[in-house]
Amino acid sequence: MANGGLSIIQAMKHKLPPSERKLADYILQHPHETADATVHDVSASAGTSGAAVIRLCKSLGLKGFQELKMRIAGDLAKPSEQGYRDIQPNEPLSSISEKAAGNAIQAIQDTAGITDYKVLKQAVSALSQARAVHFIGAGASGIVARDAQQKWLRVNKQATAFSDTHLVASLIANADKQDIVFAVSFSGETQEIIDLVLLAKKKGIQIISLTAFSQNAISSLADISLYTAHSNEAPFRSAATSSRLAQLFMIDILFLGMASEEYEETIGYIDNTREAIRLMRHP
Repeated sequence: MANGGLSIIQAMKHKLPPSERKLADYILQHPHETADATVHDVSASAGTSGAAVIRLCKSLGLKGFQELKMRIAGDLAKPSEQGYRDIQPNEPLSSISEKAAGNAIQAIQDTAGITDYKVLKQAVSALSQARAVHFIGAGASGIVARDAQQKWLRVNKQATAFSDTHLVASLIANADKQDIVFAVSFSGETQEIIDLVLLAKKKGIQIISLTAFSQNAISSLADISLYTAHSNEAPFRSAATSSRLAQLFMIDILFLGMASEEYEETIGYIDNTREAIRLMRHP
């Protein structure tokens, strides 16, 4: 069953207009009632209009109220979750470890819950057919981009992940029309990544984005938009812990999806690279 409805609402709530935000607050406070309600029931209970319910579903990127209800029902069917937990001053390392593990698991589960697998399949197909993939990201997202490049190179796929934006701009300016620019950005609003995506758009290069679930500049420019869950990580969000793990999880799913489609060939490439590394250690 699809889920992630409540996570999507929580992630998008701060960007919604007042009437839709009022509905979002009602749904978050009354998920069980919403899962069994009609559009009229929810709008009346929240003190808004039926049209506002439809607009809310559109703002959330959902097909309609029925999909929202199905996703909320999926959330309610899942075991109770502890949510994201922050560390405290002078906290024992055993407790920090437990919280970090819980936050990581939560971020991955939330991301899996909001994933549109039809879109994910489109991304896998596009990546499999690409001549080369140019992964771009700044800061912690740049680390994710380099991890993706390493995976692609291991199976004989052309891939780049340069941190120098001028170098990347030169690369995109001369990229092949069969290339893909894969933009990684948690916020989806990182200006240097937006500039590179705009350049790729101008050159007619296909763009795949991986951002947190929200209405953002980078996903709106992309041909295929992928999302991670919008975890609540304050005040240590700057460490990009759970969000980075969710991004790495999505890269793993894309890589494994390609490997599954080209199974025998991929196994051969991985065996070759493993043997090459072994020989470097023990010539």
